[in-house]
Amino acid sequence: MDKLLKLLDSNARLTNTQLAVMLGCSEKEVSDHIAEWERDGVIRGFKAIIDWERTDRAYVTALIELRVTPKRDLGFEGIAETIMRFEEVESVYLMSGGYDLAVIVSGQTFKDIAMFVAKRLSTLDSVLSTATHFVLRRYKDSGVLFLGEEKDERGVL
Repeated sequence: MDKLLKLLDSNARLTNTQLAVMLGCSEKEVSDHIAEWERDGVIRGFKAIIDWERTDRAYVTALIELRVTPKRDLGFEGIAETIMRFEEVESVYLMSGGYDLAVIVSGQTFKDIAMFVAKRLSTLDSVLSTATHFVLRRYKDSGVLFLGEEKDERGVL
């Protein structure tokens, strides 16, 4: 039923009836699989992907690279758990390479995010350094394209 998960991942608004027809199985099989995956934690939730630039809501996103010292007996989980509890934090990822954790945060202004990093994130005991990268524009997010009607009218140099 990998195909069912892929269909749900691409469009969680499909009904069980639609999914059953697409997969050539019964609606009950679909609902049973979904219920089992929710119970087992495979499916963690359903979420709309919003283009905040088309709304009145002020919204700024940043990716923050963190170098941290893992806690004894907890590894990176201890600091990740602390960070993920901040309401500004949307995602936390353990990374390989030049930094340890990638943290996606959102706020109303660039200053809100800068203050969050300066006063709350960088002051945590395990945090060695931060590097903040502000998202200027989304072109694709979670498989959804954000390019469309509006075009950049500036000329190429």
